Amino acid sequence: MTKLYQLDYESPIGVIEITGTHEAITAILFSENEEKKHDLQPKTPAVLVDCYNQLDEYFNGTRQAFTIPYELEGTDFQRKVWNALTEIPYAGVQSYKDIAVSVGNEKAVRAVGSTNGKNKISIVIPCHRVIGSNGKMTGYAGGVWRKEWLLEHEKNGIKM
Repeated sequence: MTKLYQLDYESPIGVIEITGTHEAITAILFSENEEKKHDLQPKTPAVLVDCYNQLDEYFNGTRQAFTIPYELEGTDFQRKVWNALTEIPYAGVQSYKDIAVSVGNEKAVRAVGSTNGKNKISIVIPCHRVIGSNGKMTGYAGGVWRKEWLLEHEKNGIKM
């Protein structure tokens, strides 16, 4: 069994738990903890430190795209949806129907929504950029208020 490591990032919208191996990130999820529990350790794999630094750049407004390696566990359909999410440009939005069409099944809107909710690589796989076809904010595993914050953060542009 592959050993998993954790590192917490304290973002403006709460603690984010980064989980991964020496090779790849396996999860980036908002924590219910109000304070960091997993600090940088001498044995923290470089890939987690890189993810931490890239998240920091994102929240500081100096990064729009991520280059960290990550592993996705899911069905072929789920992987197609998650990969389609990575095609949504920074500060852009698409509807669940747009994603369903892009993966070749325009009737799979609910399945896209369900898959979106199972995304374990938050922010890097930008499920926060998916909205209802009526333009309304819909569910987000981290809370709709976080989704709104992330979209507003991106809309305010990059500060380089």
